[in-house]
Amino acid sequence: MEILAAYDLTKSFRNAAAVCGVSHNTVRTYVRARDEGAQAPVARRRGRITDPFLPSMESWVKQSRGKIRGDVVHDKLVAIGYQGSIRTTRYVLSGLKSKYRAQNTRVHRPWTVEPGRWLQWDYGDGPVVDGVKTVLFCAWLAFSRFRIVIALRDKTMPSVFAALGPVVPADRRGPDLCADR
Repeated sequence: MEILAAYDLTKSFRNAAAVCGVSHNTVRTYVRARDEGAQAPVARRRGRITDPFLPSMESWVKQSRGKIRGDVVHDKLVAIGYQGSIRTTRYVLSGLKSKYRAQNTRVHRPWTVEPGRWLQWDYGDGPVVDGVKTVLFCAWLAFSRFRIVIALRDKTMPSVFAALGPVVPADRRGPDLCADR
């Protein structure tokens, strides 16, 4: 009824088709059926030439993780009796690959740090001290305004631990392993 109402409003097959989102031939068929007193045709879904081959195409897309090319799929389909064109194959394959990507996309969840629980550090170019190039060690706690910047001779872990030693409170350092000596 929407098609006929649009035609009665516009008195044009093409304008009614634009309003309803159908072909102007569909509008003409409905209007002729109404004028002849016949019942409007029932819309039917026509199958595609690729419908019998969809399970095979879906399995190839899944096996290749969505990377299989259209020409490869077309060659495989022709080998099992497909009569359609490569253009149709590429069109259907594009839809299958889009569907696969939508179902198998990795979701990015950003890491949220807890205040004061994570220490980050980085290095920068430092000044020359006693003729030796130094490295600036910069460390900070998450959500903290406290930063430390210390000049180190190298980027080795003993140097990093030595730089962090005064920063970490004594009660948080853990047991002193050298207390027995």
